[in-house]
Amino acid sequence: MGQAELQLQIKRIQQDVLRMGALAEKSLILAQQALFEQNLAAAEQAIAQDKQIDRFYRQIEKDCIDLIALRSPVARDLRWISTLMQLVRDLERIGDYAKDLAEVALRLALYPPPPELGRIRVMMQRCQRMLSHSLAALTELDADLGRQLKREDDAVDEDYTNLYNTLAQQSDIRGSIEPILLMLLAIRYLERLADHCTNIGQRVAFIVTGHRD
Repeated sequence: MGQAELQLQIKRIQQDVLRMGALAEKSLILAQQALFEQNLAAAEQAIAQDKQIDRFYRQIEKDCIDLIALRSPVARDLRWISTLMQLVRDLERIGDYAKDLAEVALRLALYPPPPELGRIRVMMQRCQRMLSHSLAALTELDADLGRQLKREDDAVDEDYTNLYNTLAQQSDIRGSIEPILLMLLAIRYLERLADHCTNIGQRVAFIVTGHRD
């Protein structure tokens, strides 16, 4: 395999990663529709779509391992391939969290909408922007945009802390405690999802610069 063919193979893997990312982004949108519009069909679609994301993950990982074994790439090419292998793990986990959020939505739909849902929606919108920015950073190989995600993550962490304190300190609970537990799960999933978006941004910056922040 010549250098030109190696570059084509790396480009093909990058395109597959972006397709996987688009699928994860769609799953998160479906999970949002399920949570805040009680769209149960969207919840089921997000849950089913996770299997497609998992298939992408396994195939891309295999393609990267095969390319390293067959071509023994060095320097920037090796950095590209090895970092893409790490990055798809982040996308796979984001897909898992979108599925988890959809499952929360199915349970939460059994109850009247809790008042805290509006604040959770704001937190989820931040996460959606982070995922969009992380994929844009990968598409454009924009190290600055990749680094910016750490600052965006700080806002999500603050949302998590404030919402956790509100939910955990409730004492006058009427009826089932399950909605509170479900919302605690939802904000935890969103906080972890944002961390994986931050990871993607940092990995893109490493691909571009060769330096870890």
